[in-house]
Amino acid sequence: MSGNVTLKSEMPAVTASGLDNVVAAETALSHVDGEAGRLIVAGYDVEELVKAHDFEGAVAALWAAAGLEPAPSAAEIRNALGRAREAAFGYIPALLSSKRHETVTEGLRTGLSMLADEPGEDAADRDIPAHIRAPVSALGAAAVITAALVRAEAGKSPVAPDRHAGHAEDFIRILRDEAPAAAEVEALNAYMVTVADHGMNASTFTARVIASTKAGTISAVVGALCALKGPLHGGAPGPVLDMLDEIGTRENIEPWLERKIAGGARLMGFGHRVYRVRDPRADVFNKAVTILTNGNERVRFAREVELAALKALRAAKPGHRIDTNMEYYTAVLLEALGIPRDAVTSVFAMARIAGWTAHVMEQERVGRLIRPQSRYVGHWPEGEAAA
Repeated sequence: MSGNVTLKSEMPAVTASGLDNVVAAETALSHVDGEAGRLIVAGYDVEELVKAHDFEGAVAALWAAAGLEPAPSAAEIRNALGRAREAAFGYIPALLSSKRHETVTEGLRTGLSMLADEPGEDAADRDIPAHIRAPVSALGAAAVITAALVRAEAGKSPVAPDRHAGHAEDFIRILRDEAPAAAEVEALNAYMVTVADHGMNASTFTARVIASTKAGTISAVVGALCALKGPLHGGAPGPVLDMLDEIGTRENIEPWLERKIAGGARLMGFGHRVYRVRDPRADVFNKAVTILTNGNERVRFAREVELAALKALRAAKPGHRIDTNMEYYTAVLLEALGIPRDAVTSVFAMARIAGWTAHVMEQERVGRLIRPQSRYVGHWPEGEAAA
């Protein structure tokens, strides 16, 4: 046969379920070493990236690593994000009046869908350089939309952004309508920098597939958010807090853990599909929580649960290395910042959009449609045998 027709006997062998260990792209953005417990982002170990940059600086580093030219500075990103937040605030009345969402994440999906893949030069964003206008508009809008939705759930009016403020600082302010403490801004910056990118996960792969069709940056971001929304990818921090609530008291920690482990239940916040040792992001969040709470009782309780859970898991599964993952301390950190449980996924997306858009830039430079093969396992037409 000629052309693009593939004979049954020529079909490629079936790969691992879930595409485990299948290399889908080459990237300069991040590297996850699960065996060593190491995460490299834009040439930095993630712990060093947090020390070196606030969120705006991390965005600049990621987009430079993606090959964006000219590469914007952290100061240019900060200025552009401020203007993008202002522009996004204009969409909020229409979003809140639409009532086309049941959750904060669904509302964020709707709100991002209101953006254009190629934003024009309106009064709010004309000073944003054209080559970063779409990714910056997504980043800015995500913060404004999330804060407005959380406030709407509480029966409160949205708060207008301050374009002169840093992104983390302004998000907390428009969420709570009060100036945040310096420690709160530091903690949120650490969180957002740490989760900005993490290899070829499900949502990032989704973004790259959409980008490969040349659908546009906003379309890729919305698709990635839809993938993140699934509980197998982005839904763990809320259940961590539910677990802590259910345990309740120090006296109940060990009996609760013994009962759950004996029943085969999964303990939320422990173990990771990739990391075989401690998730390096958990250590960053642990330090951020310490800075933020200064010995808060909830944090002390969470640490007691963590130590007891690790001990119980290792006793129940000798020979298996099970460590705390980043969702555990993400839950405690975001709770301390006053972010409700149903907004955790959206706050994560606020940061991960930095990585999604960097992958979009990188994929668009490749310029090739992602089009994998599949193996047909259904019935063949009558009288025809499978090869």
